[in-house]
Amino acid sequence: MGEAFELGLYTFGEMTPDAHTGNAISAQERLADVLAAAKLADAAGLDVFAVGEHHRLDMSISATPVVLAAIAAVTKSIRLTSAVTILSTADPVRVFEDFATVDLISGGRAEIIAGRGAFTESFPLFGYDLADYDDVFAEKLDLLIKLNSAARITWQGRFRSALQDAPIPPRPAQSRLPIWLGTGGTPSSVERAGTLGLPLALANISVPPAKLAPLAELYRGTGVKAGHDARELKISLASHMHIAEDSQDARDTFYPHYAAYFRTHVPTNFRARDISRADFEALVAADGPTFVGSPQQIVDKVMYERELFGHQRFLAQIDIGGLPFAKVARVIESFATKVAPAVRGKAGS
Repeated sequence: MGEAFELGLYTFGEMTPDAHTGNAISAQERLADVLAAAKLADAAGLDVFAVGEHHRLDMSISATPVVLAAIAAVTKSIRLTSAVTILSTADPVRVFEDFATVDLISGGRAEIIAGRGAFTESFPLFGYDLADYDDVFAEKLDLLIKLNSAARITWQGRFRSALQDAPIPPRPAQSRLPIWLGTGGTPSSVERAGTLGLPLALANISVPPAKLAPLAELYRGTGVKAGHDARELKISLASHMHIAEDSQDARDTFYPHYAAYFRTHVPTNFRARDISRADFEALVAADGPTFVGSPQQIVDKVMYERELFGHQRFLAQIDIGGLPFAKVARVIESFATKVAPAVRGKAGS
């Protein structure tokens, strides 16, 4: 596999009280930390920085493109994307215009990862019916793709007013914004990405990678059957990560923050809200989905998953559960200087 392999970070800007002191952090402080992390990642040479969208008081980021625009103004090279944009409860025209603006500010570094969202609080907030969960997403994704292809558009659907030769300004710096389809592993979403020829962003925080790997074959098989070039069918994987020089220290340090995050912030329908230490150890095992250990262990796990999925991008969420920013910064440094060069070398990029 000779294609470039990208490594990056994603954040939701959640505000978990410190697991040891109980001290809370304000939304203003949390956003300052997010910008600082993005600047560090950019300066260290990581490839991607992604920002999630949530509409809850325990999360600091709801206006994803606003945060990405702020990051764009203080970075130079790193690509900027959502993780994810909850397209079902957003206006695709506004989404496109916002991200085209980020693209112009950043000099052509913006992307969109569009998804239905594991958190569903945006449905009642913006007046949508959960009964339309999938249909409204499919329609809005179709519109977003069309908006990306032309400066003026005529379009009609069920859930939004029609457009008649409507101008869609501004146009991005790139000829088209990269639009990825984000999913937690729903086969129908994977097939949708393949059918449309969209790159697939697969988030996995709970399933052994080997069990999820058949989705890569499903995606590529569906895409090729739909007539798309297999070389354009890209996959990104995302999971949680912590790095320390000593693997035991990495696990001991990260566990209380990891457990606090899941007690506080995951959707209520997630099956493992209370993460025991035994649960955690299974997740961080060599064949588990969570990346916790020494730099070499992280390299080994990235390459293990690359053998399974053949993916082109790996994104890690590191700033969870009230982990102090000083430790977040050290993880960014280790990821960029010790893990990334080794992974890129092994991946042939």
